[in-house]
Amino acid sequence: MAVTLKDVAAKAGVSRSAVSRSFTPGASVSAKTRAKVEKAARELGYAPNALASSLTTGRTKLVGLIVSNFHNPLILEVIDLFTRGLQDRSLRPLLVNLGAANDPADTVRMLRQYSVDGVIVASSTLSPSLAASVRQAGIPVVHAFGRPPPSPDVHVVGIDNAACGRMAAETLVRRGYARLAFLGGPEGATSTQDRAAGFLGALAGRSGISVSASYAADYTFDAGRAEMTRLLCEGPAEAYFCGDDLIAVGALSAITAAGLSVPGDIGLIGFNDMEMARWPIIALTTIRQPVAEIIEAAIDLVVGTIARPDRLPEVRLFPCDVIERATLRPPSDPQGP
Repeated sequence: MAVTLKDVAAKAGVSRSAVSRSFTPGASVSAKTRAKVEKAARELGYAPNALASSLTTGRTKLVGLIVSNFHNPLILEVIDLFTRGLQDRSLRPLLVNLGAANDPADTVRMLRQYSVDGVIVASSTLSPSLAASVRQAGIPVVHAFGRPPPSPDVHVVGIDNAACGRMAAETLVRRGYARLAFLGGPEGATSTQDRAAGFLGALAGRSGISVSASYAADYTFDAGRAEMTRLLCEGPAEAYFCGDDLIAVGALSAITAAGLSVPGDIGLIGFNDMEMARWPIIALTTIRQPVAEIIEAAIDLVVGTIARPDRLPEVRLFPCDVIERATLRPPSDPQGP
């Protein structure tokens, strides 16, 4: 039979309320009593009932983790890091898969029904209005990988996507490419819009440089392959900044299927530095997004806001780096990336 609080109280020689207080953070209990209770609990193999303790503390220790686009392998890395990071802080993740067909209002209602202590929206494609709706419901929330607004209403942790677009543009120019193009993800995604704006803006008006933009239907291999297949029929650019590694790998597949080579005929630079980008068969030059650092900061902010709900919203942005592999020709400027 399962060991109960009553069993621990009997073995420790204390009252059941003393056992309950010993496992309640911040509750009044002497160090001597707590030590006796913890010793009895270890010997009996007792673990406090988390649901029962939430009735006493008013905290469920549940943190809603809202994600989308499970077709993208990066999401698996994000979920892995988030769930382990939350569990390391004695919090329990409640995973919410919010696809295009879901109503954000329904998601907020579900989160309230589960009495979550906080929420992390982990997506660059979901509208910022979702995180705002969660905050309006009185739930501490952090938007990870979101677009930072000029005056944030919620915590935002991520990167400057426009700066990354500029970084990609400079990288291609230093390698001597003259006909450049942006191959982005869904045109409505804020991450796509900002990466495109930075890339196109950095190249606008440059002598001898032509630039164009097109958009894949999704952040997926198939969408990247389909869009590159279409571009090859129309006459491709010399090099592409792909708004996601998965799109870049799809583009690479279409290029090689057409009998062309990378980087011999067409150069590619991706974005994210997914695990597959490092595979020798792909060896994708890409811009690394510091996913682990973003997730650690998001957890830190949601934990801090749960403890102090009146904490003012803040924005934390992390720098990105070009990771050199084999899908671009060497730089004409030896000092460049």
